[in-house]
Parts: sequence; structure tokens; C-alpha cells
Amino acid sequence: MKIATFNINGIKARIGALTEWLTEASPDVAILQEIKSVDEAFPHEHFEDMGYQVETHGQKSFNGVALLSKVPLEDVSRGLPGGAEDDQARYIEATVIGESLAVRICGLYLPNGNPCPGPKFDYKLGWMARLRDRAADLMAKETPFLMAGDYNIIPQAEDCACPDAWREDALFRLDARDAFRRIMALGLTDAVRTRMHEPETYTFWDYQAGAWNRNDGIRIDHILLSPMVADRMKDVGIDAAIRDREKPSDHVPVWVELAL
Repeated sequence: MKIATFNINGIKARIGALTEWLTEASPDVAILQEIKSVDEAFPHEHFEDMGYQVETHGQKSFNGVALLSKVPLEDVSRGLPGGAEDDQARYIEATVIGESLAVRICGLYLPNGNPCPGPKFDYKLGWMARLRDRAADLMAKETPFLMAGDYNIIPQAEDCACPDAWREDALFRLDARDAFRRIMALGLTDAVRTRMHEPETYTFWDYQAGAWNRNDGIRIDHILLSPMVADRMKDVGIDAAIRDREKPSDHVPVWVELAL
């Protein structure tokens, strides 16, 4: 089963690019971020006609996450636990049933956190603490799961072209990276780094200052696997080439292939 994550940066602006990639890459499950659409306005029928079940957790003009799946999705839930007053649409979960294993799919769009320090950065750290709690809960229940999406975290200096430019940014501040490590320390596996050790392995290039042409990128889109799921990993990749196409997102898809 091929599972991919892709921050599309607006479904209205990117429906053509997303459709083209889905046709070529044919993931069984696509986890989307920044759909920037309320649920009713999302083009469900378009993707259903392509063979995908569609589940969304939308918000007008901002944020928003979605799951597109060729495999039936069960027990769909919306919103990260622990935030009763959090009205930002950043998290969605569902279970996919493989031939030999059921996996809980956790799709997320982690807060950016800038400017920092400040309330937006505090919200980011609080959100990450809640994400860790959710991962710990799934681990305690021995639920096979993966957490995939735009984490807005650059884990290490090797994950950005110009580390010095990011030192005080919310994506690379030490306290944000420490929060990410606390999640990883539960026993999760960074799918990309198990197979891809090459320098300049990025998933995002800003639209400004010719970042793509200069390969001034960062790696902020991650797929984290619980131990039982990591044992089923067959392959992983980043579809970086689509960043060079017409009307691209500033992110590119990351995918993992699992023996389920």
C-alpha cells in the first residue's frame, strides 16, 4: 500500500496539479494539508470519480486537511485530542484495513509558529505536546499507526540548505526541534531518513527569491511510523520533480510503501 502526504497549498489553485500527480503516482492513500476550503466547497465528486473516498476537515481560507483513499476508511475522526477550544482544522484520523494489518492514519498540519517568541509559537509547542500525547496513547494501545503531514519542523541542520538563515525561525528553533525529538523518542521512525541519506533532501522550496532554481530548500514534510508499521516498510520517496511544473505547490509529496 502506497501512502503519501502532500501540502497542496489550496485545493482551488492546485486541483490540476494534484489531479496530475494522483494520476501518475497513484497512491492508495493521499494525506493532504492546506486545502484552504470548507468541507462543503471541497471538490469531493472530482476525486470520487478518480476512485478515492474523500474525508475532509476544512476551514475557510486557511489550514484544512483531507484524506483521499482507494481503500475504505473506517472510524474517521477530526481534530487533535486535548484541544476542546482549538478551532483550527489541522488534524484528521482514519483506519485503513490491509490484507494483513490495519493501520491508523494520522494526517496533520502542524502550526508554523512564527513570529516567535510569542503566542503563535506557544500554540505550536502546545500543539506538539498534544500530538505527543496522542502518539503515546496509540503506542500504549499497541495500535499500528503513522503520523504524516507538514510538520513545519526542520529536524536537523542537514535538512535545510542554509541552516544559519533559520536559527531563530519557529521551524528550526531548538525548543521546537526538542519537541519533535520527544515525539520521535516514543519509538517512531522517520521514514525518509531510513533510506534517503543524501544531502539536499528537501520537501519545500519557497516561491520567493528563486529558491527552487537555487535548490534553497528545507525538509519539513515527514512520515513517522510506529514500530509495527516501520517493520512493514518497503520503500520511501520524495516526488520533488513536480515542484518544477506549472502552478506548483511550494511543497512536494512524500510517500511510503508498506507491505499491508
